[in-house]
Amino acid sequence: MKAVEYTEYGSPDVLRVVDVDRPEPGPDEVLVAVRAVSVNGSDWEGLTGRPAYARLGGLRRPRRRVLGSDVAGTVVAVGADVTTFAPGDDVYADLLDRLGCFAEHVCAPARSFAPLPDGMSFVEASAVPQAGVIALRGVVDRGRVRPGQRVLVNGAGGGAGTYAVQLAVLAGAAVTAVDTAHKADHLRSLGAVRVLDHRVDDWTRTGPYDLVLDLACYRSVGAIARGVAPGGTYLVVGGAVRSLLQVLVLGPLVGLAGRKRLRVLAVPLGVRHVGPLVDLLQAGAVRTVVDRTFPLEQTAEALRRHGSGRSVGKVVVTVDPT
Repeated sequence: MKAVEYTEYGSPDVLRVVDVDRPEPGPDEVLVAVRAVSVNGSDWEGLTGRPAYARLGGLRRPRRRVLGSDVAGTVVAVGADVTTFAPGDDVYADLLDRLGCFAEHVCAPARSFAPLPDGMSFVEASAVPQAGVIALRGVVDRGRVRPGQRVLVNGAGGGAGTYAVQLAVLAGAAVTAVDTAHKADHLRSLGAVRVLDHRVDDWTRTGPYDLVLDLACYRSVGAIARGVAPGGTYLVVGGAVRSLLQVLVLGPLVGLAGRKRLRVLAVPLGVRHVGPLVDLLQAGAVRTVVDRTFPLEQTAEALRRHGSGRSVGKVVVTVDPT
């Protein structure tokens, strides 16, 4: 089968399309013919080896040679102990704990998969898992957005950001979206009442906000606190290591004086956590934003598109059935 491998950290140029043996499912595993894989920030970090924590799986070279984790496809074989799926079933999963999805087939435990939601394409389903969990966790579970609140989403133009903007708008909030200027019209179409260009505007001086969901943190914890309203919440899930550590260590102390919660957002793994978002997608209340799709042979270009910062929503790699 075809797979996209890399043996050293670097730019998308280090990726190679190679022929490898098709995996065989173990007793509790299913073998899935991949139809779509969305590109995540974790793929870009794993490819480049930056920030430093991206090398936890291999200091000098990647331990896993095939990236890709948010996948949708069709079951082609099941292990002897699997009773939940059968060949021909359409499924999707978040396989961040094992990767390997930029390939024609992938093997993983059956418990990692869920049936493809009714009415959802492979491309859309592959875009949901990690981005959807982050948005739900940040806006609904931990952010607890209420009508009339002021919400800011930093990094609003990506997969998680486009979901988060819509969820906050749906909850009745006035949403400010922060990203690059060329994404402004699209973010307004999702319901944002104000769009800031992160290259020009300092969001910490435009608030204060009742909730800030920061998907690209590069500010000091002091500046962050300035942008959060008394009694408000700041949740970060991505960005520079130094900024993340500041929020983790100093955030609770800095926020205490102003009755502000400054926290790193813990994100659970697995598609079982995206059920509420799937319901909204099926009802048409929220939509998945797909920037563009690339065939498996152009996975390097898909990663390059994601890494450029110019994509709006998700970049997805597709695999033709064989």
